[in-house]
Amino acid sequence: MKKRITFQPLYFLFWVLYFLVARAIFLVYHLDSTDELTSSEVISTFLYGLRLDASFAAYISALPFLLVLLGSFWSKLRAAPVIRYYTILLLVILSLLLVADLELYSHWGFRLDASPLQYLNSPAEMAASAGGAPVFLLFLVAFTVSVLFLLLHRSFFDFKRFSRATNKWQDCGLSLLFLALLVLPLRGGWQQIPINQSVVYFSDKPFANHAGLNMPWNLMHALLKYDQTSHNPYQYMAAEEASERVQALYSAVAADSIHSLVDAKRPNVLFIILESYTAKLIWSLGGEAGVTPTLDSLAKAGVNFTNLYAAGDRSEKGMVALLSGYPVQTTTSIIKYPQKTEKLPQLSQMFEKQGYSTSFFYGGELEFANIKSYLRNGGYTRLVDKYDFDPSTYNSKWGAHDHVLFERVLKDLKQEEKPFFSTVYTLSSHEPFEIPIPARFPGTTDEDQFKNSVYYTDWALGKFIKEAKKQPWWQNTLVVITADHGHQLPGHDPNHLPRRFRIPFILTGGALTKKEVIVDAIGSQTDIAATLLAQLQLPHEQFKWSRNIMAPSTSPFAFYVFKDGFGYVTPQGILTYDNVAQKPISSDEGVTEEQIQNAKAYMQYSFEDFIQK
Repeated sequence: MKKRITFQPLYFLFWVLYFLVARAIFLVYHLDSTDELTSSEVISTFLYGLRLDASFAAYISALPFLLVLLGSFWSKLRAAPVIRYYTILLLVILSLLLVADLELYSHWGFRLDASPLQYLNSPAEMAASAGGAPVFLLFLVAFTVSVLFLLLHRSFFDFKRFSRATNKWQDCGLSLLFLALLVLPLRGGWQQIPINQSVVYFSDKPFANHAGLNMPWNLMHALLKYDQTSHNPYQYMAAEEASERVQALYSAVAADSIHSLVDAKRPNVLFIILESYTAKLIWSLGGEAGVTPTLDSLAKAGVNFTNLYAAGDRSEKGMVALLSGYPVQTTTSIIKYPQKTEKLPQLSQMFEKQGYSTSFFYGGELEFANIKSYLRNGGYTRLVDKYDFDPSTYNSKWGAHDHVLFERVLKDLKQEEKPFFSTVYTLSSHEPFEIPIPARFPGTTDEDQFKNSVYYTDWALGKFIKEAKKQPWWQNTLVVITADHGHQLPGHDPNHLPRRFRIPFILTGGALTKKEVIVDAIGSQTDIAATLLAQLQLPHEQFKWSRNIMAPSTSPFAFYVFKDGFGYVTPQGILTYDNVAQKPISSDEGVTEEQIQNAKAYMQYSFEDFIQK
């Protein structure tokens, strides 16, 4: 038998080995992204990730080390079975988390953290986000990893295989020493600041940095900081300077444009939000031809804003950006905090004050991601959701198909009190991309299915517009069409890439007084609120984070955020920045230091505003 004094370091190394294997599995599972790394970068993911691996191995080892120490003093303590069952339980839990992380990264583009906690009140929708996951393969990975390491532990690392030293005090002393030494790997060394994720950020390729992260360490870190909104982590400059820079960006906008595009005599407003509609699949925005013929036709005949960017990458974040003109947060969303959303302006509130009736149509569950509380705070008169539709019209995961949703909208608007402000939110182009019509494009890959789902929603929109034009209310209606966010598909774009955030913004409808207009000014999702209200000659001072895109500006820009990073789009170029590594991911040649400081100021000042809400 092995000497007991060797158990603690060997047990620690057992867990380090587990995390090395887990990283290898992550790299293999995401082989398309791994193929874009050099051999040196792949090796570096292991080398740089080793410190976080050792840190979490130290956390796991603390209890067994303590039991070994206590067993050295008290020989009757049965430490071996306790450590064994503790190890088995952790192996099963970590292996399940491992496979969850493998699939969620494919959809979200960041490692598992506290984000799923935000969806615990709607587990069906959370599961639907990974509806196309290869469940059997993931189960097989979890089972295989668990069994292999259980056998390894049983054969070489089980505490019962280690014999006591003849000198009890030697056992006690070394056990205490090893327990104390865990502090070093646990905090990452002797340095003043404890270890954090930045130690693995060695590359300008985000995937390489993500691969270096230790998933359970990242999850633990996020859980410990979950729901902490009292501190602004983005302190790039003095608060006064950040405020001045942001105020200067907004004061650079001239008075509201006199270029009227809309009959401002209290027209109805139909605000259509398309799920995951990326410019990459919209021909009128330079994307693939043939996927969105309806949208392309409406863009050509109406007003087409060709340089608009989503403010974030999640549905609930895009909703707040669109309806409140409010910036998106990196690692959380203000929609999760009803006490904060109560303080936000909303378009529905503004139109209600003008005597409009207000309604919101969605084929899914409004409880998802706390959306209903936000809409309630917005004062919508009527909410229509999944439970207002026949279950026979549902897809397998989310709710009513988009053409069913639009049919309900047509029916209800006939009785809607005029003028109305009605918001329609589609869902069929969300994973798992199920459609009730024959596929337009061949293939069974995620990209093929996503493309077909976008085509289906466009088809449903086309049917709706055709019928809407026959309705009495059409001639006095402005239709706003945009998206909640872009999408990684097609192309599996990394989280930071600008083209992942470019989305449509189109004005159409009978109330439009000018046709075939192209607006190429740079704008953000947050700017739609002020632009719409300005066109209707309604006040928009409450929407202080929203700019009228039609008004000339000396500093046009669009700001978007992704997982703990941001993008900043200006006529001079595009900057993407990693808040963890605190350095640019990419920066166009024309980007100046002044622009970088303005972007940091926006990140800092907007998050501070969120905290103070």
